[in-house]
Amino acid sequence: MNARQETAIPAPQVRTPTTLVWLLSVCCAISVANVYYAQPLLDSIGTAFQIGQADVGKVITAIQIGSALALLLVIPLGDLLNRKRLMITQLVLLAVALIGVALASGSVALYLGMLGAGMFGTAMTQGLIAYAASLASAQERGRVVGVVQSGVVIGVLMARVLAGVITDLAGWQAVYWVSASLAAGMLLMLWRTLPALPVPTTGMSYGQLLRSMLTLLGTERTLQVRGMIGFFMFAAFSTFWTALVLPLSAPPLSMSHGVMGAFGLVGVVGALAAARAGHWTDQGFGQRTTGLALGCLMLAWLPIALLHQSIFALIIGIVMLDLGGQAVHVVNQSLILTTRPEASSRLIGCYMLFYSAGSGLGAMASTWVYAQAGWSGVCLLGFAASALAMAFWLVTRFTKRSATACHGTRQTRSLAAPADCNAPAE
Repeated sequence: MNARQETAIPAPQVRTPTTLVWLLSVCCAISVANVYYAQPLLDSIGTAFQIGQADVGKVITAIQIGSALALLLVIPLGDLLNRKRLMITQLVLLAVALIGVALASGSVALYLGMLGAGMFGTAMTQGLIAYAASLASAQERGRVVGVVQSGVVIGVLMARVLAGVITDLAGWQAVYWVSASLAAGMLLMLWRTLPALPVPTTGMSYGQLLRSMLTLLGTERTLQVRGMIGFFMFAAFSTFWTALVLPLSAPPLSMSHGVMGAFGLVGVVGALAAARAGHWTDQGFGQRTTGLALGCLMLAWLPIALLHQSIFALIIGIVMLDLGGQAVHVVNQSLILTTRPEASSRLIGCYMLFYSAGSGLGAMASTWVYAQAGWSGVCLLGFAASALAMAFWLVTRFTKRSATACHGTRQTRSLAAPADCNAPAE
């Protein structure tokens, strides 16, 4: 059975309860935080396990490997198995991994626990988004995805602050004990409240399911276009957030880790505002919203570049960066999930591969550029990535319009067809 013959999961036409949507959003925040808790704890973890500065980064590497494995191997299972039971199982495994981190007595156990936290934290987060998209009707899918996605952003931003506070009070292991307790509470809440969706009837084996992801990447134009826009946007994001600590911690600013972590809270404003982008997408304004959001993303680098002259300007830039970037992210997911509702888990997994690639490239490039050209170089790099996202969107929009025009001219048998008549439409 090929991908096009899959049986779609019927989506209800009634409005999804607001309390349920916000519950999914909160659960996304709790889940995704597990991928980011370790970042501000590396010094404490390194001391506890006698891991040198050159090697302590392996903790983050283990988490990222787990996230990549989740995208490739775990998240697609949502299109094959009962999604509610799958998420409950993932929550049990997530709690076990977190307890393993808290109890780890050696570096190997630590790395394995971190890998599990990255894998099942990511699987839960993206699985909840795919579940929400399948639960919602087509008329409100963008709104629902936007609200749930706002929880992801808040979880990412709050994770660093929460980890720092708990560590100051009770040590770094307490962060993972608290998170394991939250996972257990989330398990009970979701088991009681989540409505069961029909079990997908793809007729595929697990191997066929994984191979179908390659088919989606090769054939779904909306996934390709929106994935590339996301790639450049996430590269810009990662460029900023990876390099920000370098000028803030150096003279003359010399800020503490607590103060630097608080800058992440500024992004919550932009994240909450960006949730509205899903509603605009439902109303047919996804492309227009994309253009405005990418413009905001590009302009954000102007006040960000003034970091050494004005902290207030930096704050304005952070709000603009998060507003533009998260709005694009919400529109991307809304449009991608609309194309093939029966393949929502695989589509999410494929799209987030672009996220991982863009984030990784931005992180590596930003620190190198800072060493070579300082904060001004980082801002130019971030602006370039944002501009590439805008340019790619404009090119694909032009291609779509040309293809539409070509279709019309063929119908009327006009001799004046546009030149680009073989271009596919998004």
